[in-house]
Amino acid sequence: MRPALLFVHGIGSSRDPKAERDSWLAALAIGARKAGHSSEGSALAENAFCDTAFAYYGDLFTSPQAQGAATPDATAGESEELRRLLEGMIDAQLAGDPDMGERRVLQHARVELMADQQTQGSGDLIRRLVNVCTTLLALPGMRRGGQWVSGRLMAGDLAQVTRYLSRAEADDAGSTLDECIRERMLSFLNGDRPTVIIAHSLGSIVALEALHQHRGAVPLLVTIGSPIGMRTVVLPRLQPQPPATPDCVERWLNYWDRDDIIAPRPWLDRDVLPNAGGCVPVSDRVDSDGIWAHTATKYLAQASVAGPIVEAIRLAGQRPSA
Repeated sequence: MRPALLFVHGIGSSRDPKAERDSWLAALAIGARKAGHSSEGSALAENAFCDTAFAYYGDLFTSPQAQGAATPDATAGESEELRRLLEGMIDAQLAGDPDMGERRVLQHARVELMADQQTQGSGDLIRRLVNVCTTLLALPGMRRGGQWVSGRLMAGDLAQVTRYLSRAEADDAGSTLDECIRERMLSFLNGDRPTVIIAHSLGSIVALEALHQHRGAVPLLVTIGSPIGMRTVVLPRLQPQPPATPDCVERWLNYWDRDDIIAPRPWLDRDVLPNAGGCVPVSDRVDSDGIWAHTATKYLAQASVAGPIVEAIRLAGQRPSA
């Protein structure tokens, strides 16, 4: 049986699914070659190693029933959830022993975030959160990366996490935004065919929740730059509770980079229960060049990330047909 590889993206603006798939494959090919899998790397670069798909759901954030984020008309509840998300991100980075320059930026951002707690009106809070994001863009890796050109764009993208977890923004059929996103991802899974899944950023939350509805084999789930470990904002709001590894997942590897402000320190093995097969997430640190470390391609180009993915795809292809 020919195995499948599914990419699930994270926060960000609209994108071309085919171009993104090719970009992720190219990065994975680099990592595969670094890991000693030269032939598989060449096959990946040509999209000839397995059947590959890119589960795109970004358009759902900009549909008529899901307009805007981090805008002056955002509700007070949405603004407060974004504030808590930023607080968790900043505190996680401060706990990671940053250098003096990074610590100064982070401490300044935290002071801005916690100031004027009695501020009335979501508009005032949104403006403060945008200012905090502008301050965070001064971090060396983010400043050189060019992912966001303004604090407002950064706040809008980060708000996608809180919008997903709010379980709101229903469409005409009554399905909430998070339900529509999970259904979009599940539509790329083909029955019992073994599928290796790579989920980035918000996509790791989407994959974790969606896979509880999937019955096909997932030989390997890889999460990169994942915010699942944010105990104040994300973990308590995951569904189902308590958070557990989906039964279809046979192995789960979670990768984080110390310069990735979206991914907290790895506590997933403490916070996520094993599934029926005893699978729990295993976290490992990677070190990039420090320039916008949150990018999916930065992770996939690492040998320690690409190696297990290539091996899992190869083994999946050797399974007998159902």
